[in-house]
Amino acid sequence: MSDTGPLRELPLRHMHEEAGARFAPFAGWSMPVSYSLGVMKEHLHTREQAGLFDISHMRLIRISGPDAATLVARASPLEAESQAIGASKYTFLLNEDAGIIDDLIVTRLAADRFMVVANASRAAIDEAQLRCLASGLNVQIEPLDRVFLALQGPQAAEVMKDSGIETHGLTFMHGLETGDGWFLTRSGYTGEDGFEIALPASDAETLAGKLLADERVEWIGLAARDSLRLEAGLCLYGNDLDEQTDPASAGLVWAIPKPLRGGGGYAGAEKLAEIISAGPRKKRVGLQPEGRQPVRDGATLTDPNGKAIGRVTSGGFGPSVGHPVAMGYVPPDLAEPGTAVQADVRGKPVAMKIVKLPFITKRSKG
Repeated sequence: MSDTGPLRELPLRHMHEEAGARFAPFAGWSMPVSYSLGVMKEHLHTREQAGLFDISHMRLIRISGPDAATLVARASPLEAESQAIGASKYTFLLNEDAGIIDDLIVTRLAADRFMVVANASRAAIDEAQLRCLASGLNVQIEPLDRVFLALQGPQAAEVMKDSGIETHGLTFMHGLETGDGWFLTRSGYTGEDGFEIALPASDAETLAGKLLADERVEWIGLAARDSLRLEAGLCLYGNDLDEQTDPASAGLVWAIPKPLRGGGGYAGAEKLAEIISAGPRKKRVGLQPEGRQPVRDGATLTDPNGKAIGRVTSGGFGPSVGHPVAMGYVPPDLAEPGTAVQADVRGKPVAMKIVKLPFITKRSKG
């Protein structure tokens, strides 16, 4: 989590400090990594009750105007013209080689308006890509300055209800924008039910305080967010996804509508169609090390004879499953669950096996 240069501060930093947060650099921001509860308990609390995450480092970009759907369809493999109002879609910005510039959530707010949620480290690149693709279109691209909070866990819906926060009957992967500058979706990145709420800074402390007043809610830091998403088999940009990795290799073709898998008007369409037709040269897989030692990202994967075959892209301990968990890339012929591989950890081989993702049963619902 090392960054260089001055770090941006979260608008609610004082609340995190009061909660005993430990901070570290992440994507150009000083982020709360853990609180006094500790990473293990934060993780399990989210799985059992409800965790509150400050994800204000992520960027919201509103696209509006008569050609808004045309721009979204140029930028991503989405059927934007037919996307239902209120529907949120997981998708990508691709380069011409079908490499993933960023993975996004795109919500259609109205016939002529979409909201894009971008990763913090890629926001400026995403905005530049959108502006480039918007050439000749009647469209506005507006980065928004919002506090962004996520309430995640099996009790999230009840907490929202008991706190008097209107969810407008949202079901999973749906969202809306309200007249007071709030943007609300029923989504998240933990494998649990939950909500993501973007709102003006002037409203944010009151909302956070209201949620934290519920005994079922605890602040949760970046470290537990990482272990939660890893157990759920969800990718982290910069680790599991990058501009050298395409959606087919990452096992994310499910997010692309079938008519667009063979080509289309979006950036990278031709190359992606070729990759899908020929089959990817690598495949993202789940990995379970033997024993209790976690295998971290960057470790080289080898076959039982010591031949390098790939690498670990995410790894750690899974508190909910009680053993180390990891993801990485291997050749397709070695991607079958049960295949034995090894990881080189500081010069020592650690036995691992390929396993099916995710490591937990996702409970997103609504």
